[in-house]
Formats: sequence, C-alpha cells, structure tokens
Amino acid sequence: MILSGLEIKKHIGSEIIIEPFDESRLNPNSYNLSLHDELLVYKNETLDMRHDNPSEKIMIPPEGFVMMPGKLYLGRTSEYTKTEGYIPMLEGRSSIGRLGICIHVTAGFGDVGFAGYWTLELFCIQPVRIYAGVQIAQIYYHTITKPYENYKSGKYQNNKGIQASMLYKEFEV
Repeated sequence: MILSGLEIKKHIGSEIIIEPFDESRLNPNSYNLSLHDELLVYKNETLDMRHDNPSEKIMIPPEGFVMMPGKLYLGRTSEYTKTEGYIPMLEGRSSIGRLGICIHVTAGFGDVGFAGYWTLELFCIQPVRIYAGVQIAQIYYHTITKPYENYKSGKYQNNKGIQASMLYKEFEV
C-alpha cells in the first residue's frame, strides 16, 4: 500500500523525516524533492565497475546548466530524508519527464531505514537547461510487513552529498 499525502504529513517528524519540510510540496500521495546546486560527472569515458572511477564536481550557476544527451550527471536532492517503518521510493515528476529528463537509471527504490540525501542519476533525451532548486523528483512511501531489518549498508547510508558508484567495494570482499 502507498501512503497518502495526508498519511505522509501525519508521520513527518517521527517515522518519516524530510528536512527541510515544506507543506506546499506535499501531493496527494507523494512529496516533491528539489535539485541541489552541484553535480558530479565521471572523468573517464569508459567506466570500470571494479574501480573507484574519478569524477569532478560541477556547480549549477544561477543561469542554469545545460545537460547534454549521452552523458550521465550525478546530482542529489537538497532534502535529507530518513524513513523508519516504510519503504521510500523516488520517481521523477511528470513535468520533468516531459522535458526528456530522467532522474534515475535504476536507483528509484529505497530501503526501509535509509537515511541521507538521494543521489540522482540524471540524463536527458535532448539538451536541456536545468536549475538548482527545481522540484525535480517525488518521494512516496510503501508499507512493509513485519518483521523487517533496517538498511545498514556502509556504502550509502548517512551520506552527506552526491555519491558516485561504490560497486568496486563489493569486488574487494
């Protein structure tokens, strides 16, 4: 079952943390999250999943930044979220999708207990100018049956910003 907007609001501050929270961003069954002002791009054209791929930071200026097709941009939400007892899910807003912008390749599924900022895997169909602060994604919440264990990964939990892939750590085991 998906929580309604009223249920999300009811659980804000306890099982659902969204900081900062702005009630005007609450939808009938989701909450809009915004794009932070920084992006990461990988430096190498060919990525190697066994290695930590070098990346560089790009700041989105006030006049916006033009994303180009064929390039992956890692962004993040401006909002910190934490969820206990619900499964957080992230999708792009339809207005963003209608501009040909995708906000994630595969990582729209969160784990119960996740705490941190959401890394966005941004790409576009045609060149498009983006702006920091735009409401780019919507988070919604599924119920989960008990018993369950909270997310405990050391790779992405309690992050402070954009996180490039850490898949390489799984090869080190």
